[in-house]
Amino acid sequence: MNPGIRRRGARLSLLVAGTVSAAALAAVPPAHATDVLPSPPVASVGPVLPGAPGAPGAPAPPAAKAPAFGAYLHYGPRGVERMSELSEWLGGAELRVGHTYLPGDRWSNIEGAPRFLEAWADWRKEKADRLFVLNVPMLERNEEGVSDREVARLLRQGAAGRFDHHFRVLAERLVGLGVPDTVLVPGWEMNGTTYTHRCGPDPESWKKYWNRIVTTMRSVAGQEFRFDFTPSRGRDAVPWTQCYPGDDVVDIIGMDSYDQPRGMSFDEQVTEPFGLQDHVDFAAAHKKPISYPEWGLFRNGDNEEYMRRMLRWMDEKKPLYNTVTDYCPHGVWQCKENPGASAVYRDLLSGRDGTPAVPTVPTAPAEPADPVRPPECSPLDLGDWVDYWLGGKLCVRLDWWQGERRG
Repeated sequence: MNPGIRRRGARLSLLVAGTVSAAALAAVPPAHATDVLPSPPVASVGPVLPGAPGAPGAPAPPAAKAPAFGAYLHYGPRGVERMSELSEWLGGAELRVGHTYLPGDRWSNIEGAPRFLEAWADWRKEKADRLFVLNVPMLERNEEGVSDREVARLLRQGAAGRFDHHFRVLAERLVGLGVPDTVLVPGWEMNGTTYTHRCGPDPESWKKYWNRIVTTMRSVAGQEFRFDFTPSRGRDAVPWTQCYPGDDVVDIIGMDSYDQPRGMSFDEQVTEPFGLQDHVDFAAAHKKPISYPEWGLFRNGDNEEYMRRMLRWMDEKKPLYNTVTDYCPHGVWQCKENPGASAVYRDLLSGRDGTPAVPTVPTAPAEPADPVRPPECSPLDLGDWVDYWLGGKLCVRLDWWQGERRG
């Protein structure tokens, strides 16, 4: 997609004096709870050895992080600022991925011109488990409709090393900013026709050029870059497998996947040639993690089914990261044209904090719903862990002593 257009718990802190009848407590389901409560954990009946997991004072085993997610919100510093706003909209969900694009108009911008990357680098360094994902054009004039003949000529020049110094500058700049572990997505959607860095006019030169870019950037002292090979879903102008440059220069195999073309079901998006399943299978065969740097709504409008199925797909396939494209017509937060799909996205991701979530696929309301609270009920703050096992918050009904239930 065109970047020029793109736009967890609290502990129990209150002791209740006296005995409260069970009839005085009512479960308040959270906004996104299911009807069936999870079974509570079974207590051990054997001796617990000191220091063993579960023993008093023993440290809890660390939980594996859930796949990181985020959103593309804006290419510049405003995108960084919006991360906290989106997190708030998602009930404090932890957005671990920041994603932006280098402008492809001229080489000085592809080199990460001064003052462009600083805000992103600062955001990345605030927490150790964050990911900074940076799409990198492989050629200047990247969205100017350059002819196939000219693209082929430029790819041959790139394969011969003519543009190496631009990528060395970028690598040195990223290391100097303290983000040597940036995930780089060079030449994204190379199987299409939109960008000058497309593969179709000369796949062999494209692959050699990719190799030179990776080799050049890896040669910079201190770098820890990961390179993400990311076509668009489907065959497009050329099968993306023809552009794959080799396992030694690829760390992640991504896919940009929007809800298109018009009328195509999600099942078809999975099974089409070079579609979602082929992507997963190809990555597994090459022993690479997967990613979804770009995904979102498109030709089929406000499609709740797509949103639900795509989120479920990613929960199952566990990509290294995903970032939804959050501007119209693709988005869920900044785009008000997709209220149904937006509610699904918010419902399924609200409160995620980087630890594995119990997968649920509830039917989303037309608008985000507030928690349902019985009348005259005062909720008790028992902490998120207790709320989870109870299936919701407990509250004291203020009219329980009257001996009858109000309608």
